[in-house]
Amino acid sequence: MTVQNTGTSDIQVFTARKVITMDPTLPEATAVAVRDGLVLEVGSLETLKPWLDRYPHSVDRQFEDKILMPGFIDPHLHPSMAAVILQMEFLTAMEWRLPWGTVQPVKTQEAFFERLKELSDGMEDPDAPLFTWGYHRNWHGEITKPMIDEIVGDRPVILWHRSFHEIIVNSKALEWMEITRESLGNHPQAKFDDGHFFEMGLHKASRKLTPYLMAPERAMDGLNRLREVAHFGGHTTLGDMAVGIFDLDMEFEGAKMMYENDQTPFRIQMIANAMSLSATNKSHQNTLELIDALPERNTHRLRFSNHVKLFTDGAFFSQLMQLGEPGYLDGHHGEWLMPPESFEEAAKLYWNAGYRIHVHCTGDMGLELALDMLDKLQWERPRFDHRYTIEHFGLSTPEQVRRLKALGGCVSANVYYLHELGDVYARAGIGYERASQIGRLGSCVREGIPTALHSDYTMAPALPLNNAWVAVNRVTSEGNVMAPTECLSVEDALKAITIEAAYVMGLENEVGSLRAGKKADMVVLEQDPYEIDPMALKDIPIWGTIFEGAVFPIKKSNV
Repeated sequence: MTVQNTGTSDIQVFTARKVITMDPTLPEATAVAVRDGLVLEVGSLETLKPWLDRYPHSVDRQFEDKILMPGFIDPHLHPSMAAVILQMEFLTAMEWRLPWGTVQPVKTQEAFFERLKELSDGMEDPDAPLFTWGYHRNWHGEITKPMIDEIVGDRPVILWHRSFHEIIVNSKALEWMEITRESLGNHPQAKFDDGHFFEMGLHKASRKLTPYLMAPERAMDGLNRLREVAHFGGHTTLGDMAVGIFDLDMEFEGAKMMYENDQTPFRIQMIANAMSLSATNKSHQNTLELIDALPERNTHRLRFSNHVKLFTDGAFFSQLMQLGEPGYLDGHHGEWLMPPESFEEAAKLYWNAGYRIHVHCTGDMGLELALDMLDKLQWERPRFDHRYTIEHFGLSTPEQVRRLKALGGCVSANVYYLHELGDVYARAGIGYERASQIGRLGSCVREGIPTALHSDYTMAPALPLNNAWVAVNRVTSEGNVMAPTECLSVEDALKAITIEAAYVMGLENEVGSLRAGKKADMVVLEQDPYEIDPMALKDIPIWGTIFEGAVFPIKKSNV
């Protein structure tokens, strides 16, 4: 047959031992034909013949002993926040596997202070600030300004909490940040004597820290490290779920400078942080006008759309989520990030403007506020296919799951909470029953709620197979299985990091499965996730990715 010259690129065919499509109509294949960055057809070399007989093509057989599946999607990750944290020294209770090495855990206060002193002594500049990330009081105990002063009093020390929602600093750091008791005032979420700033109190401190942490050279180094992390995990699409957490223009321009090039094997869907932006724009109405104009900035890899991020309650890692009865074991209360009246004002504004709303919810009372709001919005101005998504979904009740289904909502869950915090929160937080039911995902899937998994990096490792492993096995860091009735099947967990993740971001027609017309994004695996023991899911080696038809191997030095 005569080869036609259509003016388009030649067809490139990738063959594999198996292609997992995540398309229920054609779940498996052995070849994917790609042209101009899109999937032309999925099938076998035999079924692709009508295309291959007509057009110039080549066959890439390098993956014939490997598994291809849709590129992984993390619908809730924070590149700018990760860029800041990746500049810091990790001092965490869990092991962290990073592209450039593995960070060993630090599980006691004694070991924490020993490592802190070691890090300070190893710094060349005696006046340079020391930033660490990963402190958690359930492992490292209560730490205050005077305690840090005693260990390291001669340089500014900033301990960033594991949650990223709070910091503890020493006296030298307060001087460096130019914060005095008088300038701080009587802020309910900032404790000068303890050097403790949390939730909205952190915003007061971060104004002093942001210019340092987001200085161009540091920011670019952090963003470059984030690119390595994302590729290492097999991602081809990320959701930046809170653009404007530090400074919108700085964040966008930094991401554009680092990622809008052919060396970046992923795209970023950018969702504006309405809470942070309204703090600087004086009103939700002004913020809406700003967010309306953001798509004008879109590039090939960085895109704003009709999605917005709102917040209810506080950080899960800080035990500041808002809980219904019986509350916390020690009787303390959680915090609101957006007071309920402000949350309602913002939610109505964006809902009526046609936005798809994502709500940060960690506790069951925070979830109740979000559900009450959705109920009210649907009553006052009904919408179909609104994609109102509960982000994190830490604690919930069975009744709330049924209600979320009835209201047409979605879930994007950080199920890693269960792995790291399940045991310790059972003993020293919320009791065994509720701790065991963190991430009630089996119930969501049984109800037919669109359910995705995310990392909220660095709240969980940016390793989608690791998150899928937690969802499938519900194994804690101490080796216990909690609420096995809430386990997902391997199939549902893989959907949650591909097609369901695409759905909650409104990208299901572009990515998330392999079929004709979608982006040619794939992750290359060394093992078939359906054939191995589910307990080995997190350990499947990732060879690399294919982004819009271009092959990106993970460097061997990074594995």
